[in-house]
Amino acid sequence: MNRRRCVTAAITVVCALSVLTSPALLNQAYAAPASPASPTAPVSPSDPPVAPRPFDRSLPPGAEDQVTGADDSKLEETRRKIDGLYSKAASATDAYNLAEARADNQSAELVKLASQMVNGQVRIDKLKRQAGAAARAQYRAGGLPPEAQLLLTDDPQLFLDGAGRVQRGQKATKDLLGQMTEAQDDLTAYTTKAGIEWTKLEANRVKQAKAKKEISRQIKAAKKIEAGLEKQERDRLLMLEQQEAAKAQAAWLGSGELKDINGRASAQGRAAIAYATAQIGKPYVWGAEGPSSFDCSGLTSEAWKAAGKVIPRTSQEQWRLLPRVPIADMRPGDLIIYHGDASHVGMYVGNGSIVHAPRPGRQVTLTGAGSMLILGVVRPDK
Repeated sequence: MNRRRCVTAAITVVCALSVLTSPALLNQAYAAPASPASPTAPVSPSDPPVAPRPFDRSLPPGAEDQVTGADDSKLEETRRKIDGLYSKAASATDAYNLAEARADNQSAELVKLASQMVNGQVRIDKLKRQAGAAARAQYRAGGLPPEAQLLLTDDPQLFLDGAGRVQRGQKATKDLLGQMTEAQDDLTAYTTKAGIEWTKLEANRVKQAKAKKEISRQIKAAKKIEAGLEKQERDRLLMLEQQEAAKAQAAWLGSGELKDINGRASAQGRAAIAYATAQIGKPYVWGAEGPSSFDCSGLTSEAWKAAGKVIPRTSQEQWRLLPRVPIADMRPGDLIIYHGDASHVGMYVGNGSIVHAPRPGRQVTLTGAGSMLILGVVRPDK
């Protein structure tokens, strides 16, 4: 009976939270795109902006009746283990995405360097032909250029003309040799830099492969644990997860840390929200940037790209490079970075909610902004 009362009390907390975060009780002071009527319904960026619905914390049908006999302490331990595995997979995913982005940049740099090397070699070949022509002309004149031969004349005027030509010829030869030296130095520099970039490219490919292996290992371990649970245990596990998230969200909302729950999005922020919410219902796939699936930072980076702003690809780089704003001043369109290692990111859409791609096995969805540990907030269009 005590366990049944605990379950009933927990459900009461969840219901109360849903009421507290209902749009009917909150002033809609910002413009944000309409959220879909169902998880898979698309949202057009041209739709009239309205506040999104609160995140859904409802339980699976019949879950309470099926799971009341579950051992909560063991399930809670299992939940923490699964969360830990997915958290490690998220960190590895960020490492994979960063290595991939750097490898792409280095590949582009190698293509540029290769073009510069080709152009440099063409320039050297041309200068060599010019130097060869001058040498052949000198050989045909018996080892002396025509200008030098004029110096031997007894005619003073011809002597002066010859002296001037010799000086100009010496300068031309010196300039030619200087250009050849410069072109050769440039080619050597391009070749050296290409070697360095190639080494970096290979190193990042190794990092990618290592991160990919780690991601697969962690996800496989988490799925194995979940697969070993009975259906009622999985239902109970989901309910425990929802209760924990609801409790964290209620505490965050009650803390007063967020000054204005609705705020006002910028024009670019509204466009980014429109793109992100249109992806609700699409599956999480690590390393994915759409259009059919996303990981957490793939969703936020593509949403802001659609709004006309290119931002870093990974949540860690978004946290490191984008302008930060206090949580109290957060507005729709801002990105909330989660966990101590900045391994997760979601987009704030107002009304205390975010849209995000949670983890493998889940879909892009709305949830409470305070349901996870907030590291900080960044604003792409600041």
